Amino acid sequence: MAEVKYVFVTGGVTSSLGKGTLSASLAKLLQARGYSVTIQKLDPYINVDPGTLNPYEHGECYVTLDGAETDLDLGHYERFLNVPTSQANNVTTGSIYKSVIEKERKGEYLGKTVQVIPHITDEIKRRIRLVSSGNKYDIVLTEIGGTVGDIESLPYIESVRQMKWELGPHNCIVIHLTLVPYLAATGESKTKPTQHSVKTLLEEGIQPDILVLRTERNLNAGLKRKVALFCNVEESAVVESADVSTIYEVPLNMLEEKLDQIVLKKLELPVNEEPDLAQWREFLSKLKNPKHSVKIGLVGKYVELADSYKSISESLIHGGAYNECKVYVEFIHSEKITEINVNQLLGHLNGILVAPGFGSRGIDGKILAARFAREKAIPFFGICLGMQCAVIEYARNVLGMEGAHSTEMDHKTKYPVIDLMEEQKSIIEKGGTMRLGGFKCVIAKDSKAFEAYRKSEVVERHRHRYEFNDKYVETFRKSGMIPSGINPESNLVEIMEIKDHPWFVGVQFHPEYASTVINPHPLFVQFIKACIDKKG
Repeated sequence: MAEVKYVFVTGGVTSSLGKGTLSASLAKLLQARGYSVTIQKLDPYINVDPGTLNPYEHGECYVTLDGAETDLDLGHYERFLNVPTSQANNVTTGSIYKSVIEKERKGEYLGKTVQVIPHITDEIKRRIRLVSSGNKYDIVLTEIGGTVGDIESLPYIESVRQMKWELGPHNCIVIHLTLVPYLAATGESKTKPTQHSVKTLLEEGIQPDILVLRTERNLNAGLKRKVALFCNVEESAVVESADVSTIYEVPLNMLEEKLDQIVLKKLELPVNEEPDLAQWREFLSKLKNPKHSVKIGLVGKYVELADSYKSISESLIHGGAYNECKVYVEFIHSEKITEINVNQLLGHLNGILVAPGFGSRGIDGKILAARFAREKAIPFFGICLGMQCAVIEYARNVLGMEGAHSTEMDHKTKYPVIDLMEEQKSIIEKGGTMRLGGFKCVIAKDSKAFEAYRKSEVVERHRHRYEFNDKYVETFRKSGMIPSGINPESNLVEIMEIKDHPWFVGVQFHPEYASTVINPHPLFVQFIKACIDKKG
């Protein structure tokens, strides 16, 4: 058998069918059968990474421990597998072309004409293999973004065609996720879009090995037979993926459909023992049978697109299930919060979470939300800019520092409680001033943070430029807002919290990136517990 087996997941008919969830679910099942698995995302856009993309364009930017700004699907992979991803797990067209052009400029192609085939496709194949270098994994799943037929996806599809030819049918297979729409007017599920999608894939040189059919309604055996016949796929390899109430049901549905067994059979790998999904089932049971409920306001400026805060939303689900609590999230646009309506918008909530972000738009509403939570003793969780807003609010209204601000918003402020570090100020390239990836945080024993973590040192992921200005540390500490988390190398403040408050914690890092189904993040767990306690 080959050292590493490759599974590619493509999508057809329409976008947003759930390739990421399908890939993560299949990987979870293969992992539960004893295989070492990782998942990779190939994104067809020309941005080098999602770091400079507006969240409205592509949802949140997910950050790995090694500091890579990546696609939000990597969050799904980590939440399902409970295994960290890295820079190698996300590839964009921009990064591929950048690499090839840099090699061309250095003369590495010896004067040859640089073309899509073989130079771009060779670089794509190199990146696909890179994630499995060192034989760390038995199986590599690779999700190809976009929809089959898109002009942007062609080099990726061609690279997959070449890999299938190079590695052979039992070392490299393709799963095609497609849509079977239900027409209410005729009461029928239609297979024609799937047929056309597979035809497009065939025109690009790939015969899919497995078809996964997304559908609102359950499909009968006759319809599956029809799809198998028209698409030249074994009937046993036509799998149904019906709509579910939560994405966390998908692994169990795929287990029932035997997707993992079909994949292992085609890769000529032993099926091994039945997957142990006891913890997963326990999580689902708590999620679906809550004993409590709370309403949490998520205050941000990209709330029109829920994917902008995908990891936070999922972390609230994880923390809620741990507490056997149904979390109702109310997305509140920070630009709409004013002194006049703040009570109307926030007064009914059991908890307030102020979300991360960049720039000045909506900042006043976030500061007002922090003040409301502080004065009304409502559990508060500030993440990144959310923590900075809490610091600004406290400086202005408790410490009497009129006009206190972040130099990101007001570079002339008299009280720059949030500021760039000195060594950052001369850097002008986008992303150059960012603190990205995992950094240590030492936690004070007598704090809400320690109560959550139950350990004195952790590593958390960052994605920000501006920091708490440490020249104000003692002023804040003496007045009751304490720095309960400090980076041991730089002495930068990582966590701020108010002692005389039911639960008021702001963190400079992004705890949402580290929350998984099996290991919900302790700060989210404690925040939701505080919301339950406050509700009474």
